[in-house]
Amino acid sequence: MRCSGTYEYLDSLGPEEQARLDAVHRYQLVDEPVEDTYERIAFVAAALFDTPIATVSLVERHRVWLVAAYGLPGVREVGPEPGLCGSAIAQDGVYVVNNAATDPRTHEHPLVRGELRLRFYAGAPIRAYDGYRLGTVNVIDSRPREATKQQLTALERLAATVSDELELRLMVIRSAMAEQRMRETVN
Repeated sequence: MRCSGTYEYLDSLGPEEQARLDAVHRYQLVDEPVEDTYERIAFVAAALFDTPIATVSLVERHRVWLVAAYGLPGVREVGPEPGLCGSAIAQDGVYVVNNAATDPRTHEHPLVRGELRLRFYAGAPIRAYDGYRLGTVNVIDSRPREATKQQLTALERLAATVSDELELRLMVIRSAMAEQRMRETVN
């Protein structure tokens, strides 16, 4: 499922957005196979909200890469149109859309108007150690609904768990790079 469209609002990058995109890529998850850790987090999010879909996403310049996508078999990316993940990373807390068909932020979004018929969306931003918002842990339903405060808190905690996992991943990447440099120096 690829959302098409023009993304003029993404065409000119300021230094802050470029730094955020660099942060997204330092974890080396974009265009990589799904890892079980993130699949489990998406499953737990869907179970907590009783939704058919949950994802762990990274927001790039021209797409949203789905690190994990429970309930969307084979889908790995969607468009970055405002109103969903792209808007959620601009928030400090959980971003909630109770009825996307009537919400002015989302009613024209391709995932709302298209075959998915998205109606409910809640996304908690995934934050890097240096404060950049990289993506979201989110839940999606095809029917309007409301979330409880406890569900929203749980979603924030799952996003924090993804942040912790990303930092562990980065330590492994940096350790492997240091070991490679050391081997090259010895040889």
